Amino acid sequence: MASLPSVSQLVVDDVVFSHAVKAPPGSTGALFLCGAGVRGLQIQEMFVKFTAIGVYVGGEAVSYLAERWTGKTADELNSSVDFFRDIVTGPFEKFMRVTMILPLTGQQYSEKVTEKCVAHWKADGIYTEAEASAVEKFKQVFEDLNFPPGYSILFTLSPSGSLTIAFTKDDTIPEESAAIIENRVMAEAVLESMIGEHGVSPAAKLSLAERMAELLVKKSPAEKPLVEEEDIGEKAKPNENGRQVEVQS
Repeated sequence: MASLPSVSQLVVDDVVFSHAVKAPPGSTGALFLCGAGVRGLQIQEMFVKFTAIGVYVGGEAVSYLAERWTGKTADELNSSVDFFRDIVTGPFEKFMRVTMILPLTGQQYSEKVTEKCVAHWKADGIYTEAEASAVEKFKQVFEDLNFPPGYSILFTLSPSGSLTIAFTKDDTIPEESAAIIENRVMAEAVLESMIGEHGVSPAAKLSLAERMAELLVKKSPAEKPLVEEEDIGEKAKPNENGRQVEVQS
């Protein structure tokens, strides 16, 4: 398993995203924080924030993405549909944490995610019985659930195409999952809905592009230290104004 690059932790609207996570449900190892940002909606003159999203990837992601994207600027990466598609489909583990800023019901969340996915699949002609079954299972996982502020939904995407779902009331990572959906199209669609061409969090996309542009600059091992597993789990310092900040690990 590849070592993790040294990255900082992030705080998004008082939600702390650790610089790395170790073996979340559905994962076999540690993953580093690739980017984080808020999801919100402009309502008249006010930008309403609903959730904070953090995206983590396995250490193998750096070498995989380097083959095509080394030397690109953050702006170039952020404007490239193919770059984010390479992250979504790449042969490495991904982990997403969606933390509530405003309260949300499970039904509201699952319907928002699946309605866009189904419309996209139908347009592309890839909506089969397997995808319909995966959508129903996804909705069932969230039935009768409510997510107050601070609660998180956790997703792990494996290279084999499975989607593991878990929940937590705080910033801890549970040992057990709530469900596993064995459908690659569904699994990739969840991450695509966050950072894809029409992703719900432009802030997370920009954060990810900025971080990866820095990591993909050619550096010698001495200039680019690696994170040891025992370092994982340090806390970030919250900021005072709710904006995203970096805290060096």
